[in-house]
Amino acid sequence: MEWIFTLNEIKAIAAEFWKNAGNKKVFAFHGAMGAGKTTFIQALCEVKGVIDVVGSPTFPIINEYQYDCDGTMRILFHIDLYRLKDEEEALKAGVEDCLHSGFICLVEWPEKAPGLFPDDTIHAYLELVNDTTRRLKVAII
Repeated sequence: MEWIFTLNEIKAIAAEFWKNAGNKKVFAFHGAMGAGKTTFIQALCEVKGVIDVVGSPTFPIINEYQYDCDGTMRILFHIDLYRLKDEEEALKAGVEDCLHSGFICLVEWPEKAPGLFPDDTIHAYLELVNDTTRRLKVAII
C-alpha cells in the first residue's frame, strides 16, 4: 500500500491508514531524519482521538497516550528509539514490554532494536518526495 500526500492531506491519509490497519497493534516507522515520522504519528493520534498532547518522545523514549475506544479509555504508546544504541538499551527502557502489551505502539527508528518487534509488526516507510510532499509505503496491511 502506498500514499503520496502533503501536510494538508495528512489527516485524511492517517484515517485511511487506520482503516487499513485492522486489529494490528505494532507499527514501525522507518525514514530519514526529517521524513515526517513524528508528524505522521501525530496525525494518527489525532485521528484516533488521543486526548493527551502528542509530542516527540526522543528524550523520554516512550510516551503513553490515552484515547477513547467505544466508551473505554485505551492506551497508545509512541516510542522513539533514536537515542538508543542497541536492543539492550531498548530492553532496559521497557520497549519490549510496550511492544508485547497488546496496546497500539507507534515506533520511530525501529532499526535500533529490530529483534524486539513481534512478527506481525506493520512496517511503514516515509520518504521525502520534495519539500512539501511525502510518500508512505506500508509493507503489510
